[in-house]
Amino acid sequence: MTYRAPLKDMLFVMNELAGLDAVSQLPGFEEATPDTVQAVLEEAARFNEQVVAPLNRIGDTDPSSWKDGEVRTTPGFRDAFRQFGEGGWQGVLHPAEFGGQGLPKLVATPCNEMLNTANLSFALCPLLTDGAIEALLTAGTEAQQTTFLPKLISGEWTGTMNLTEPQAGSDLAAVRTRAEPQGDGTYKVFGTKIFITYGEHDMAKNIVHLVLARTPDAPEGVKGISLFIVPKFLVGDDGSLGARNDVHCVSIEHKLGIKASPTAVLQFGDHGGALGTLVGEENRGLEYMFIMMNAARFSVGMQGIAVSERAYQQAVTFARERVQSRPVDGSARQAVTIVHHPDIKRMLMTMRALIEGARAVAYVGAAASDAAHSHPDADERARSQAFYEFLVPVIKGWSTEMSIDVTSLGVQVHGGMGFIEETGAAQHYRDARILPIYEGTTAIQANDLVGRKTLRDGGAMARDILARIAETEAALSGHPAVRQQLARGREALADVVAFVVENAKADPNAVFAGSVPYLRLCGIVLSGWQMARALLAAEARRGDDPSFYDAKVATAQFYAQHLLPQATALRDAIVEGAASVNALSEDQF
Repeated sequence: MTYRAPLKDMLFVMNELAGLDAVSQLPGFEEATPDTVQAVLEEAARFNEQVVAPLNRIGDTDPSSWKDGEVRTTPGFRDAFRQFGEGGWQGVLHPAEFGGQGLPKLVATPCNEMLNTANLSFALCPLLTDGAIEALLTAGTEAQQTTFLPKLISGEWTGTMNLTEPQAGSDLAAVRTRAEPQGDGTYKVFGTKIFITYGEHDMAKNIVHLVLARTPDAPEGVKGISLFIVPKFLVGDDGSLGARNDVHCVSIEHKLGIKASPTAVLQFGDHGGALGTLVGEENRGLEYMFIMMNAARFSVGMQGIAVSERAYQQAVTFARERVQSRPVDGSARQAVTIVHHPDIKRMLMTMRALIEGARAVAYVGAAASDAAHSHPDADERARSQAFYEFLVPVIKGWSTEMSIDVTSLGVQVHGGMGFIEETGAAQHYRDARILPIYEGTTAIQANDLVGRKTLRDGGAMARDILARIAETEAALSGHPAVRQQLARGREALADVVAFVVENAKADPNAVFAGSVPYLRLCGIVLSGWQMARALLAAEARRGDDPSFYDAKVATAQFYAQHLLPQATALRDAIVEGAASVNALSEDQF
């Protein structure tokens, strides 16, 4: 199926909801003019539509393979990655002083969305490299930044994130990989890391592994974890590549989806020790790794939106072409294309509304991140940072869970043909299934939303968001049905925020039993808020393009009438049902 980037919708969200004009006025972002941004997005669309998207199906049928410690990526990936690097796409967000373009996150986000929609497996390599770049920008020494960042940003080298071990899973306190100091500023690293995305491949000259490990006298638990740079090939002081380091890929996983992305098991130190250098200070590795993880979590949320967009486009194309059954209203005597049938319309509009709502929340979050980093006013930076941090677990958790629903609907629209691999609908469903799992499961995101993002400030940011939603309601006087549903959603969310804040100490198990439904509630209501804002903006612009803006209004109304009503049910399940989950005993399962 041919992919076409939804540029018009992306630009609408950037301009009308996320405030691109305000972002472009922040210090350092002055070059992000409307003409420049549109040109960047149009070139990103061309590259991803023509170069990356055609490799998506090939990656599913001819995935990466491992033999004798080396990984062969899908045919075409290596050349596409070369073009990706030469086009400057790895550096859209990153500083110009290291070879990047220095554009706002709000501009990089649609570029990343297009890459992931074109080919989720391919996009995972740049995603992990972005995380490595962010960690080194924050905690790396000047020498480390000078040595590694230009090569990572250019795409000549790639980066990985090495957290998980066979016995540890998501519990990083159980990490056992050890790093022994050599007395010259280097360390020898020994251990096994699993689930390492693009831990071995043939697309770049070097792979820069960022590895969590413990030094000999480190304290137990997460407080004793340090972060190390352990490159595949040793790097000289002048940046030249030296001997192969003692880190080797001993296997790659056989997976349900994203088959073209090699998920490696890496063995460090089997032949004397893998040489590494410390990032930042000892025992602060988890703090630095969270920089990578937060960048990755936002990006994985965008992956959920991206694969949903691909599934939606394919479903619409199929529905417009597939002829089956006469209309239920008797308006035609012969069979019609299935896009005329009411339930197909319902499914397609559900897919579209969920995607557009989640995209708007993510882009608004990206703009908040830009303000948090670059706004001249310290109070505004702090407020924007708190807003962005609140949104990250929602963007990651809600958008990825949503992608399971949307890609499943994509299969359903195809009917029996959706279950047949040749149509490609099933690939999107299989690829999406990992998204609520990696970079922190939905439950981990929900625990973060409760513990760090709601309770830490006593619900202050949550209440601030609720006040903003109320302001949007006040502008919806011409749309009483939308206004009513948004108000009900806001009230449901307010009730749950109060429940969380009031009961967290007295009955934490009951609160955390409702954490995932709370995250889902946030996703539904915040998306509904953005869709309501989109409705108002579309009405104001309708004369410019009636067809496009009428569709925006219709989608917002559908969201309010069909999706926002879920909020009250979730409120009841959390506030009134959490205790019943808490009361269950192990022998009841």
